[in-house]
Amino acid sequence: MEKNSQRLATEQRQVQRLYQQQLRFVRMLEMSAPELDEEVQREMEANPALEAEDTEEYTPADSSGLRIHSDWNASRRTIPEDFSDIPVEDSSPSLYESLLSQLGQLDLTEEEQLAARFIVGNLDSNGRLQRDPAYLVNDMAFSQGIEVSQSVMDKALEAVRTLEPHGVGAVSLADCLSIQLRYLPESQERDDALRILNEQFEAFSMLHAHLLVSRLKISAERVSAAIDLIRTLDPKPGAAVDSSPSATNTIIPDVVIDTSGKEPVISLNNKIPELRISEAFTVAERHLSRKERDKERGTDREFILNRYNDAKEFIRALRMRQESLMSVVTAIVKLQREYFDTEDIYRLRPMMIKDIEALTGQNASVISRCTANKYVALPWGIFPLRFFFSDTVGNNSGETETDALTNRKIEAEIKRVVSSEDKKHPLSDEKITQTLREEGLDISRRTVAKYRDRLNIPPARLRKEV
Repeated sequence: MEKNSQRLATEQRQVQRLYQQQLRFVRMLEMSAPELDEEVQREMEANPALEAEDTEEYTPADSSGLRIHSDWNASRRTIPEDFSDIPVEDSSPSLYESLLSQLGQLDLTEEEQLAARFIVGNLDSNGRLQRDPAYLVNDMAFSQGIEVSQSVMDKALEAVRTLEPHGVGAVSLADCLSIQLRYLPESQERDDALRILNEQFEAFSMLHAHLLVSRLKISAERVSAAIDLIRTLDPKPGAAVDSSPSATNTIIPDVVIDTSGKEPVISLNNKIPELRISEAFTVAERHLSRKERDKERGTDREFILNRYNDAKEFIRALRMRQESLMSVVTAIVKLQREYFDTEDIYRLRPMMIKDIEALTGQNASVISRCTANKYVALPWGIFPLRFFFSDTVGNNSGETETDALTNRKIEAEIKRVVSSEDKKHPLSDEKITQTLREEGLDISRRTVAKYRDRLNIPPARLRKEV
């Protein structure tokens, strides 16, 4: 009898819950400008309580000293003529779609699928994973609000590395080539090539065949055959996917910044009309007493209330989204003001999400979503919002924040040194390092090699012109 007895017990638990309004706001934050335009259009078609009206432009409060122009409700918003021919660098969406399609055919758990899709979203246009895999778990939790274990992320990464074109998901050039080799038929040339890439990649990159012979204890003929095989591989597998000019994707910037005046003018690039709740629904809602609302469930009154509340929440979420994005971009312009005034990449200062958080009071997660996959148009080009974020490199305790190097500055310096080198006698990474040190930039050869590879600049021997 004791075993079959039932007991009631109460338990107190703290549960964090995102309500529908918050979920809608978060989803809007992640949308690009064209996606937001489509979302507003869909909502207006689906909800008769929501309609457009012609009013004065909505302008958020300006607490930064910058002039702010927000076209979130202006249907006439277009990019100024000055921006019509600006260069656009775009990661290929066709590669992204191809990889996602292949992922859907793999036997992965739901968590592994989510992690794999996150990894694919972090590949560059060449299919290379620029982020250290060790940080992907935290990145996903921070940017997507989804927590997975490291083992799940590792399985997801392995799954991505099985996708075609082979070589995507690699973290370095050697890794990319090695992945491709593993999908070739077994042979002595393939095995020798794998050893060269895994054990003596630096000697291979310098084309020091004699070192490969002595260190790997194989004949010169085998080394030559292995190198010939490696040369047939594609160092940029992702770029080969739908790379024809007709397939080029046009980026529509989310933000336009005009720097022609004394103060930058920030505009949100949307074609969204001013929204309001239909007067008919407003009047109907006003005349429904609380008693009638409770009594007449399932009637037209419930329909009116639901549509009225949905419209009100949609307008509120949209306004919050636009204000948040404007607040974040305004903070970026304020912190990177010297760059916007001069167009000089050397003026970019070290800036992280926590700096924007301190200036705006916005949650770090909101800032991350505001800047992910969004672009800003400037008179000299279109850039991802994340372009303006950079950590310090080689910042010793004695250096001030102004003196500290950013990765953008290092990339620019390496580009400058390589572009001015004698192409018949190109500079090695060690020589580039020495040159930069002589100019006052104290960075290591390893750092130079890392950023040279990130810029897709070949090693010295491969840059040599006869």
